[in-house]
Amino acid sequence: MRLSQKARLLSAILVPMVALAACSGGGNGGGSGGGAAGDEQVNLTVWSWDGTVAQAVPGFQAANPNIKVKVVNAGSSTDEYEALDNAIQAGSGVPDLAMFEYFAVPYFAIPGKLADLAGFGVENFKKDYVQAAWNDVTVNGKVYALPSDYGPSAMFYNTATLKKAGVDKPPATWDEYYEDAKKIRALGGDHYIAQDTGDLFFLLSLIWQAGGHPFTVNGTKVHIDFTDAGTTKAVAFWQKMLDEGLLNTKITGWSDDWNRALNEGTLATQTMGGWLTSTLPERAPKSAGDFRVAPMPQWKQGDKVGAENGGSSFGIPAAAEHKDAAFKFLEYFTHGGGLSARVDAGAFVPNTSVLESDAFQGKANKYFGDQKVGAVLAEASETVGSGWQYPPFFEWARSIYGDIASPLYTTGKGSLAEILQQWKQRCVQYGNEQGFEVD
Repeated sequence: MRLSQKARLLSAILVPMVALAACSGGGNGGGSGGGAAGDEQVNLTVWSWDGTVAQAVPGFQAANPNIKVKVVNAGSSTDEYEALDNAIQAGSGVPDLAMFEYFAVPYFAIPGKLADLAGFGVENFKKDYVQAAWNDVTVNGKVYALPSDYGPSAMFYNTATLKKAGVDKPPATWDEYYEDAKKIRALGGDHYIAQDTGDLFFLLSLIWQAGGHPFTVNGTKVHIDFTDAGTTKAVAFWQKMLDEGLLNTKITGWSDDWNRALNEGTLATQTMGGWLTSTLPERAPKSAGDFRVAPMPQWKQGDKVGAENGGSSFGIPAAAEHKDAAFKFLEYFTHGGGLSARVDAGAFVPNTSVLESDAFQGKANKYFGDQKVGAVLAEASETVGSGWQYPPFFEWARSIYGDIASPLYTTGKGSLAEILQQWKQRCVQYGNEQGFEVD
């Protein structure tokens, strides 16, 4: 009997899974040319676009003289994933460790391209990570990576701009945010509470915080629905902000115009990952002392619910040659002795041992008016809403979102709800073509 197209495509995913599992030395991910014990020289290759990882290498090599670590920037995100896929397919050039944004972990884990870390005792580390970050590296009940940096959503606000608009405190709820947006817009010119030209990760963090669960993943089955109550509430709110002209839809994030607006104070707030604390001083030096950090505004007064916006992890490819040695370094820089060097270099990590420390929470930040921003971000890390999932093909999905959303921001035609439905249709088609069962 002939296989259906879906069955053939699914087989294309599952066959490599079996093959890679075999070359990984079994489901525990260990015992494949480890080289972590004895005097045998091991050369590890680590792919990372996070510059703080290299800070942990000297200490690790001093403690493990038989293991040499080479950190290679194989390209940010998409470039690295493509290079890794090509190396796996070619059967050569596969690194011993690779960096993955949280949403990319399922893409590599489900078809067996990442080693299951159960054999290394990773469950013992679970208690030292915030729950949401641990969930991010867990796929179908198995851990495939260790969290390395984190992006709890927080609101960065310019006190001078708010004061100029007659707002004496940051908005604690989204209703207050809406009212403050009108006051800031009344200043005229280019004054807005924020900008948006189709920021997918902000929109998803808004949905996440509202309790929306647009993606449900169970193995190779994926359900996509942008009509649940939480998603509908978040989308309707942001649509109102757009419809009433309360957002700058001309400035794209990370552009020179964005930097200029932050410097001049015409953008009053930015709701982004906590990692913005490290880059905002470089982008808006003239606003030093004006910016502060607050939790995301809440949907209901008194609630304490947050979301994520970014974050990364490191996993061991199933085809890696030195898994034992690779895990030894992985543990060292994400959880062990190399963690402090990375934190000192600016890494924002989801380890509770760091987030709950006096050194992190009690340090005053001069740029943010001597505010102890660590305490705010530590709380934001602990209050991330539960149950969020990304589809295993999200890397592709996010790459097409901008083109679908662009007409709304350039012509004003359409709505966010319509954009999400178009995006869903494309995702369903693509996911099924890749052998997943998507509806």
